[in-house]
Amino acid sequence: MTVVSTLLNQGYRVPADEREAHKKLYCQITTVSGNEFLLQSDIDFLILDWFHAIKNAIDRLPKEQRITSRNLEFKLRRSSSIELLNNLDTESKEPKPEHRKSLIFRLNYSASDTNDRNRIKSRLKKFISRRPSLKTLQEKGLIKDQIFGSHLHMVCEHEKSTVPQFVRLCIKAVEKRGLDVDGIYRVSGNLATIQKLRFVVNQEEKLNLDDSQWEDIHVVTGALKMFFRELPEPLFPYCSFEQFVEAIKIQDNATRIKCIRSLVKKLPRPNYDTMKILFEHLQKIAAKESVNLMSTQSLGIVFGPTLLRPEKETGNMAVHMLYQNQIVELMLSEYSEIFGSEED
Repeated sequence: MTVVSTLLNQGYRVPADEREAHKKLYCQITTVSGNEFLLQSDIDFLILDWFHAIKNAIDRLPKEQRITSRNLEFKLRRSSSIELLNNLDTESKEPKPEHRKSLIFRLNYSASDTNDRNRIKSRLKKFISRRPSLKTLQEKGLIKDQIFGSHLHMVCEHEKSTVPQFVRLCIKAVEKRGLDVDGIYRVSGNLATIQKLRFVVNQEEKLNLDDSQWEDIHVVTGALKMFFRELPEPLFPYCSFEQFVEAIKIQDNATRIKCIRSLVKKLPRPNYDTMKILFEHLQKIAAKESVNLMSTQSLGIVFGPTLLRPEKETGNMAVHMLYQNQIVELMLSEYSEIFGSEED
């Protein structure tokens, strides 16, 4: 505003030049000294705000510094439209007080503006209707099926297995170089590297966790926990959550184990097989408790909320979390009883 005010101390006019009509909404300012300035914008209200700001700057000038001119004009034009701002009427025989002067705005859009908008809408509709479906893009290999964030059974169907390959690879890597690591699964890995691993898994079919960029075993364990956490439906299906909670409440230990075993056996094959290989792995972690300091209780705290949760959170979150931890802890302690053969 400082520059504008200085330039306008000498007075200004806005010429009605029709050669500029094809441009965007603009305000052309010409000072009496011959300097020309073009303020241009795609946004109607923005250019009007500029216009008012300039006018207000002029109105604040002392009267003696203003140049009064009977030919002073204000013009605001837009492409394919008529004048948006009428001329200030300075031809009146009876001059009005300065504070009562006003500008009358007239905003009109030509038929061509409407036609342009309709034409754009039509083209957008045709573009959207002609877009290939997600299934078509996947069949052509342009979009690959995601591993993270997909339903467990869909990942298994795509890989023609009952346990996701990524889960197997992570377990293999941890058992190879992480069983003795202090706080394994409890200690968090670098989140940026975990997200990078997540991206690689979703984009590439082959994954080598022995690569130096995944040398931090906490990155591998963090990615494995993230995989289970991002399942749209947890490893313990929503429909069985309350049943598992009721089972863990049973006071008699033998009856409690028998009930949980029965519920586990009823799980869908991908859920059961994945659960079995995961808990077998976690049992190996717990067996090294003296070295890695991860007991069945610690693993229950880590994996409880990750592997099973209610479909809709209620006010009993703290109570549910306690039961979630206890279910995982019991299944680790009684792994052979729960995942053993059908024979008692």
